[in-house]
Amino acid sequence: MTHEFEEEEFTASFNGRVILRTLGQVKPYWYWVVGFVVMIAGTSVLDSYFTYLGKEIVDDAILLGNTERLTQLLTRYGALAVVQAATVFGFIYLAGVLGERVQYDLRRALFGHLQELSFSYFDKTPVGWIMSRVTSDSERISELVTWGLIDVIWSILNIMTSVAFMVVINWRLSLIVVAVVPVMVALAFWFRQRILLQYREVRKMNSMITGAYNEMVSGVRVIKALVRERRNADEFGDKSSAMYRAAFRAAWLSALFLPIIQIVGALGTGAVVWYGGLRIEAAGLTVGGIQAFLSYLLFIMWPIQDMARVYAEMQRSVASAERVFSLIDAEPEVVDRQDATDPGKIEGEVEFDQVVFRYAEGQNVLEDFSLHVSPGEHIALVGPTGGGKSTIVNLICRFYEPSEGAIRIDGRDYTTLTQQGIQSRIGMVLQAPHLFSGTIRENIRYGRLDATDEEVKQAAQLAHAHEFIMEMDKGYDEEVGEGGNLLSVGQKQLLSIARAILADPDILILDEATSSVDTLTEAHIQMGMEAVMTGRTSFVIAHRLSTIKRSDRILVIQGGRIAEMGTHNFLIQLRGHYFDLYTKQFRRDRELAYDLDQMSALQTGVETAPAGAG
Repeated sequence: MTHEFEEEEFTASFNGRVILRTLGQVKPYWYWVVGFVVMIAGTSVLDSYFTYLGKEIVDDAILLGNTERLTQLLTRYGALAVVQAATVFGFIYLAGVLGERVQYDLRRALFGHLQELSFSYFDKTPVGWIMSRVTSDSERISELVTWGLIDVIWSILNIMTSVAFMVVINWRLSLIVVAVVPVMVALAFWFRQRILLQYREVRKMNSMITGAYNEMVSGVRVIKALVRERRNADEFGDKSSAMYRAAFRAAWLSALFLPIIQIVGALGTGAVVWYGGLRIEAAGLTVGGIQAFLSYLLFIMWPIQDMARVYAEMQRSVASAERVFSLIDAEPEVVDRQDATDPGKIEGEVEFDQVVFRYAEGQNVLEDFSLHVSPGEHIALVGPTGGGKSTIVNLICRFYEPSEGAIRIDGRDYTTLTQQGIQSRIGMVLQAPHLFSGTIRENIRYGRLDATDEEVKQAAQLAHAHEFIMEMDKGYDEEVGEGGNLLSVGQKQLLSIARAILADPDILILDEATSSVDTLTEAHIQMGMEAVMTGRTSFVIAHRLSTIKRSDRILVIQGGRIAEMGTHNFLIQLRGHYFDLYTKQFRRDRELAYDLDQMSALQTGVETAPAGAG
C-alpha cells in the first residue's frame, strides 16, 4: 500500500510573488538576459521591417518596373537576413546556456537544503515527492525563465513593432486592430485561473505517482511475496486516472482558447479588409500597403494566438515553482543556537533528565524519562515494538530534540553544541544497513574519507569482514550494487560495522544489528560489535537477547518508561518483564532447533529425542 502524503495546497489565482521569485533565479546572470533580450529585439524589429521592405518592393519597384530600385531593395533584404540569422543564433544559444545554469543552481540549492532539513522532514515526506521537485519541477522552472521569457518578450515586441509600422502605413486601420486586442486579453484572463487549477492538480498527482513508482521498485520483493500486484496496480490506476482527468481538462481548456482567439482575429482581419478595400483610394493606400497591413495584422494575431500555448506552459511552470519553493522554504525542526559550539572530543557521558518527547501533540512517546550513562558504559535497550527504544537513540543523535526536559552530553545541555559536532562523534549501525553504489573499499571509507587503504583493511579485519571480502573476485574493489544488493544481509552488516570502526566514534549506537541474519553470521557480527564497542559508550537495541548478556545495564522500555533495569543475571533473578522476554525467546529458539533436528533425522533415518527430554 503506497504512502499517502498530504502536501500543501496552492489556491491563489495569480501568484505574482512566485513569478517574481522565479524570475529572480536569473539575477546572477543578468548580463545573459540583457544579451538575449537585445537579440530578440533585433530579430523582432527585422521581422517587421522585412514586411515594410516587401511593401516598398511591390510599390516602388515591381509595379513601376524599376529594376535598379528592385536590386537595391533585394540587396538590403539579403544583408539584413544575414544579420537576423546571427541574432536568432545568439538568443537561442544564450537562452540554452541560461536555462542550464538556472537548472543547475536550482538543483544544487534543493540538494543542499535537503542536507540541512531535520530527520522529521524525511519521516513525513515521501521520496517520490522530493524526487519530483528536484528533477521535473526544477526543469520546468528553467524553461519558464528562458523559453517562456523569450516567447513573452518576442510576442510583446512583435505586437509593438507591428502596430508602429501599421500606424506609419494608415493610422485609421490601426484603430481596428487596437480595438481587438483588449478582447483577446480579457479572454486570456478568463482562461488563466481555470488552466492553472488543473495544472496544479496535475503536478500534485504527478508527485503521488512518482512516489508510487518509488515504493513499487524499492518494495518489489514484499509486493511479490504478498501477491499485492493487482491491488497495487488498481491503486496506481486510480492515481493515474485522476491525473489523466486533470490533464484532460487542462488540455481541453487550452485547446478551446486557441480557436476562440482565431475567431476574434478573423473578425478583425475581415474588418480591416472590408474597410481598407472600400477606402483604398480615399485613404491613400497602395496595393503593397494593404498587403503589408494584412501581414502586420497576422504578426499581431499570431503572438496572441500562441499565447494560448505559452500561457499553458507558464501555468504549469508556476505550479512547479510553487512546489519547488515550498521545499526550499521548509524549515528544519532542529537548528543550532547562535552560540552553539563544537564539543570536540566526547568522553561519552550521556544523561536524560526528565525527558518528555512527542512526535505529535498529545501523543507522548517518552514519559518523564531519566537515565545517566557513564563514559564507556554499554547499555542495552529491549522491550516491545513501539515502546520508545528507537526514539531514545534518535534523541541521542539529536535527530529530534526533547519536547520537555533536557539531554546532556559530558554534562552540557546538548542544545548548546552544534549538530555537526555531536553527530560526527556518534556512529550508528542500523538493522537495515545501507550501502552506496560503488566498491567495498569506497563504502568502508565512507566512515572517514581521508582513511588510507591500510586503515580500511584494518577496520574490516576488526569487524571480521576481511575474510569474506578476500573471497570476492576483486576483493576490496568488488562492486556492491545499488543499495548493496549484490551482497547478503550479513555481509552488508559487517561492512557497516567496519565503516563505524573506521569512523572511530565516541558514542556508538547499534540498532538490532543481528536481527536478520543466521546464527553463524550473527557470531561474526557479534565479534565485530564487540570490537567496535571496546572503550566506547554504546547503546544497543537488541532483538536477540542472547547478544546482550554482557551489557553493563539492560533497560526494559515499555510505554516510554524504564520498566526494569539491571544486568542480565539480576533481571533473570527478578523474574519480571525481561525474564518473560528471555524465556519466551529461549523456548522459541529451542523449538526451532528441535524442528531442524527432526528434519535432519527424517533425511538420515535417525530419530531425535523431543526437546527437553533427559
